[in-house]
Amino acid sequence: MSEPAVLYEMKDHIAILTLNRPENRNSMTPDVLEGLAEGVARARGDSEVRCLILTGRGRSFCAGADFRSRGARGDSSAAPHERAFATYEPFLSVLDVEVPTIAALNGHAIGGGLGLSVVCDLRVANRDAKYGANFVRLGLHPGMATTYLLPRLMGVPRATEFLLTGRIATGAEVAEAGLVHYAVEAEQVLPKALELAREIAGAAPQAVRWTKRSIYRHLDWDPREAARFEAHVQSRSFETEDHREGVSALLEKRDPVFRGR
Repeated sequence: MSEPAVLYEMKDHIAILTLNRPENRNSMTPDVLEGLAEGVARARGDSEVRCLILTGRGRSFCAGADFRSRGARGDSSAAPHERAFATYEPFLSVLDVEVPTIAALNGHAIGGGLGLSVVCDLRVANRDAKYGANFVRLGLHPGMATTYLLPRLMGVPRATEFLLTGRIATGAEVAEAGLVHYAVEAEQVLPKALELAREIAGAAPQAVRWTKRSIYRHLDWDPREAARFEAHVQSRSFETEDHREGVSALLEKRDPVFRGR
C-alpha cells in the first residue's frame, strides 16, 4: 500500500503537513486535495497546535493542476464554475486555520501551487526554485484567489506584471518583490520555517490567534469569495481553443501559439 498523499506530524505545538507525491510534483490530484483537506481539519481540531507548516517532498512544493490526469472534484452534474471552485476548496481551507500558517516552499510552486502558498500567513522560499502564476500561458484565467491576493502581497504594479505575463521567477526574485518573507538555500527552507514556527509557538497562543484574526479583519480579507468569482471566469476559459493549445504546449515542452479563440 502506498504512503499517504499528505503526511501529518506534530511536535512541540507545531503541526507539519507534507505533500507526499514527489513523483508527480505534488500536483493537485484528488488524493493530494483530499489528504490536505483532512490534514487541515485535523490541525484545526487539535487545541495543542500553535502553528501549522505546509511543505512538500521532492523538487516541487506543488506544481498546480495535473493536466495529464486532471479530474475536477465535486458533483459531476454541478455547473462548471462550481466544479472549478470545488477543486480549489481543499487548498482554500487553509484560510480557516486560526493559528498562523507557514508555507515552507521546498521547491517549485506554480499556478494553484503558488496559490496554496499565498493563503498561508508566512512564506519561506527556496532561492533557486521557480514560482509563478502562469495561468495566462495556459490559456486560462487565474484561480485560487491569485488576482485578489497577489496585488495585496506584492503591490498592484508588480502583481499586474506577474499575472499578465504569466512569468516564472526564482525564489530570490519573488523575495525581492515581497511575495515571500525569506529566500534561502534548499536545505534551509524547512529549518527556517521551523525557526519561525517556534517563535510563534513560544508566544501566548490565545493572543496570537486574536492578533491573526485582527490583522485580516481590518484588511477586509475575503480570498474565498475572490476565488469563487475567479472560478466563474476560469471555467469559461477551460472551454477555449487557446487553453487546449496552452496545455498541449506545456506537455510537449514548446512555446504555445495562441489565436484568441
